[in-house]
Amino acid sequence: MNRPKVARPETGVGTGPSSRATIAILDFGSQYTQLIARRVRESRVYCEIFPHDVTRAELDARGVIGVILSGGPASVYEPGAPGIDPAILDGTLPVLGVCYGMQLMAHVLGGDVVAEGKREYGPATVEIGEHGGIFEGLGKAERAWMSHGDTVRKPPAGFVTLARTSTVPVAAMSDGRTRYAVQFHPEVAHTPHGAEILRNFLYRVCGARGDWTPAAFVEEAVAELRARIGDRHAICALSGGVDSAVAATLVARAIGDRLTCVFVDTGLLRANEAEEVVATFGPRLRLIHVDAADRFLGKLAGVDDPERKRAIIGEEFVRCFEEQASRVGEVDLLVQGTIYPDVIESRSRDSKTSARIKTHHNVGGLPEVMSLEVVEPLRRLFKDEVRRVGAELGIPEDILWRHPFPGPGLAVRVIGPIDRERLDTLRRADAIFIEELRAADLYRGVAQAFAVLTPVRSVGVQGDYRTYGALLALRAVTTEDFMTADWARLPYDLLERVSARIVNEVPGVNRVVYDISSKPPSTIEWE
Repeated sequence: MNRPKVARPETGVGTGPSSRATIAILDFGSQYTQLIARRVRESRVYCEIFPHDVTRAELDARGVIGVILSGGPASVYEPGAPGIDPAILDGTLPVLGVCYGMQLMAHVLGGDVVAEGKREYGPATVEIGEHGGIFEGLGKAERAWMSHGDTVRKPPAGFVTLARTSTVPVAAMSDGRTRYAVQFHPEVAHTPHGAEILRNFLYRVCGARGDWTPAAFVEEAVAELRARIGDRHAICALSGGVDSAVAATLVARAIGDRLTCVFVDTGLLRANEAEEVVATFGPRLRLIHVDAADRFLGKLAGVDDPERKRAIIGEEFVRCFEEQASRVGEVDLLVQGTIYPDVIESRSRDSKTSARIKTHHNVGGLPEVMSLEVVEPLRRLFKDEVRRVGAELGIPEDILWRHPFPGPGLAVRVIGPIDRERLDTLRRADAIFIEELRAADLYRGVAQAFAVLTPVRSVGVQGDYRTYGALLALRAVTTEDFMTADWARLPYDLLERVSARIVNEVPGVNRVVYDISSKPPSTIEWE
C-alpha cells in the first residue's frame, strides 16, 4: 500500500482528558514543578504543567478549575523576569502561588516585593495566624521548607497576611476567596503537612472532585480511543516494557483485533530479551516479531554522539513500523508508550520555555515526516500511574514491575561507538547484576538497575598478568516518578559479589564502579 508521507503531528493522537476538570501548574523554572504535579495527582486530581506565558483563554478552553504558580529562580522586579497573563489573577479563578509564584502574584497586584539580601534555604517554623482555607485543620505552628531570596514585604490591597516566620513577615497571604499564596514549598517532603495544604486548595478552594483514578482513566481513554480511531487499524510499537505493554493493552481493549503489535529486535536488547517478549506477549496480543539487528547496528556504526544515536534509532523504528504497516494492510496509526516524563525531558512541544534534557527516541527523536499518525494514550501519565492503570487492565505483576528499559536500548548504555563485541560485554555484565539483585530479593526494592560500559580503560592484574581492560559502571536508583531519583544504597556484600562475578566472568572488564549520583544533577541513564 502506497501511503503519502505527512508531517508528524505535534502531539499525535492520544488520550487527553480534555473534558476533565484540570488544575494548571504554571512553570516558572522551579526544580520542584514536576513534584507539585505529583502531589496534585496523588490527591486524585488531574493536573497538567503549562508554560508560564499561557493565556487565561487557553486555560479556560482546557477546563481549568484552578491554577498553581510554581517557584522559580528569577526576581520579579528584574528585566525579563517571567510574567503571567494578568487575567489569571483577576480573582475569578482559584490561584495558589508558591514561592516565586507568591512574589509574582504580589508584584502584579500591587504588593511590595523586596530582596532580603541573602537566600533563605532550609526548614522554618511558620506561625499561622488565620486558619481556614488552605490552612484548615493545621496547627498554630507548622514546619515548612524555605528556598527564596526575595520576600513579600506588603501584600496587595485586599489581601491579608495568613502566616509569618521569625524572618519572613508574610509567609502566606490571601484575599479570603480565591487567591492564596505561600512563601514556602508545600510540595516537598520537608514540609510535613504540605500535602494537606495542597489538598485544601484543591478541594476547598477549587472544588475538585477527586475523580482522577485508574478506573476512570481506563474508561475515559477507551472511549476517546474508540472515538478518535473509529474503524481504522493500528500497529503498536511493543518493546516488552511496562509502558508499551499498558499502551497496547489499552488500545486493544478499545479496538480489538484491529491492533497489531510489532516487536522490533534492534540488536540493542538485554540478554534473552527477544525470546522473553515473544513468549510473554505472543499469546496475549496479535504480535509480529521483526529481527532488524543488522539494520540498526549498520546505521549506528561509528556513531558516538548520544543525541545522534537517538535520532537514528527513532528514524529506523518508524521506518520499520511503516514497512510492517504496509504488509499488514490498511494501517495508518502508530501506538507508542510515551509517558509524561518522556515528554517533559524532551522539551515537550507543550512547553515554550523548558530546556531539553535529552531527546527520547519516541518523542523528540521521531522523524518530522512519517506516514503513520501517532497514538500516545499514556503521554499524560507518570510511571507509577501507568503501573496502576496496568493493574486495572489485569496485566501481570511481573510485567508491571519490570525495570524500565530505554527505547534506544543498550545504545545509550554503551558509551561511545557501538559494536557487537561491546554490546555482548555489556549484556553479560548487566545480566549478572540483575541476577544478583533478584537473588538478594532487592529487584523490587529499586526502581531501575543496569550496567553501563564506559570507553575508559584501566590497568589491572589478573592471574599475575597485567591487563588493560574496560571500566564498567553499575547504576541503581530509587524513585517514585522518575522525574527525580536517588542512588540506591545497595548492601556492600551484594556489590562485592556482583563486581567479583563481572571481572571473573566477563572477558575484557577488569574494573567495576558504582554510580552514586542523584537526579538531578545527573540523569538516570548516562546518555
